[in-house]
Amino acid sequence: MDSSDSPGKPADPLPRWSDFLGTAIALLTLTIPLLIIGYYADRPAQNFPPDFIPGRLE
Repeated sequence: MDSSDSPGKPADPLPRWSDFLGTAIALLTLTIPLLIIGYYADRPAQNFPPDFIPGRLE
């Protein structure tokens, strides 16, 4: 069996920019939800009058 490829060598290593792109996507995926949660957590809750029930029609 004649083969020009060595069995232990990977076919093509991924370019270095793909590592940076993957890292950037991972960081954005982790930080954007935290920023959004932090933004909305600082907002005061809406205070409805005591007799107001959302969804009730009168």
